Amino acid sequence: MKALLLVLACLSLCQCTQVLPWQRGKLADYTMRPDRDQLGLALGEHVYFSREAASGGRGIGGGGCGCN
Repeated sequence: MKALLLVLACLSLCQCTQVLPWQRGKLADYTMRPDRDQLGLALGEHVYFSREAASGGRGIGGGGCGCN
């Protein structure tokens, strides 16, 4: 049991990473923004709302069927 807990603790620590100051410029770049492509965002939302049979409501509770 102790070995299993030790392995799980080591695996959970492996997920942590530190961003160095010279790497922050790449992460703050325009191409890293999820909303950089307005046409792609609109098409993705169209597909999502067509599949979900709801309109609007992204980011807030509620949907098209009223079964919440």
